[in-house]
Amino acid sequence: MVIKYLYPDGTHCFRAMHTAHAVFYNDEGVLIARAAKPDGTLYEVEITGFELVGEGFVYS
Repeated sequence: MVIKYLYPDGTHCFRAMHTAHAVFYNDEGVLIARAAKPDGTLYEVEITGFELVGEGFVYS
């Protein structure tokens, strides 16, 4: 399973589920995703939504 983050500019990215740490609203009401980089450090990014994508889905 992967998580698809939707960004405010209309783009998106896919992340492995085990790298997702949290999705929350910050104090300003902005939806934020917290995820891990390959080196294990965490980063936060603004998103407009997210989708859980399970096995068997193929995107082209």
